Amino acid sequence: MKEIKIGNGFDVHKLSVGKQIKLCGVEINHNKKLIGHSDADVGLHSLTDALLGALGKGDIGIWFPPTESKWKNVDSEFFLKKALKLMQKENFLISNIDLTFICEKPKISKFRDVMIKKLSEVCNIEPIKINIKATTSERLGFTGREEGIAVLTTILIYKK
Repeated sequence: MKEIKIGNGFDVHKLSVGKQIKLCGVEINHNKKLIGHSDADVGLHSLTDALLGALGKGDIGIWFPPTESKWKNVDSEFFLKKALKLMQKENFLISNIDLTFICEKPKISKFRDVMIKKLSEVCNIEPIKINIKATTSERLGFTGREEGIAVLTTILIYKK
């Protein structure tokens, strides 16, 4: 039997007045922006954490601490690619990714296909292996008040 591992990641970033946000590597025109030490791509941060978790390699904060200035404004794709290299080094492949946005706006369904395409390219996997969905929090809590966006990601990897 092949060795399989599962990981999950969760990330949150605060919203502020702005003109654009970046989700799963995709620039989206919006009346707010995400705040963070790097580019605040909450989708890629959650996915990176899920992959590091499946590998038993800690989390994004261990590898790229926000206390280090060299990670300031870095494109989050860099973090994901580092986790993917760790995965490849251990001879694992991605079986599937399931990513859930929790936010009122933007409406993720409008950008779902382009996000899947982007993740497919970065992760070098077929788009069919990636699922992106969204839910609201029924206007409850910080996501309901549009103060932030949360993302929960689950990933399944298996040994070659």
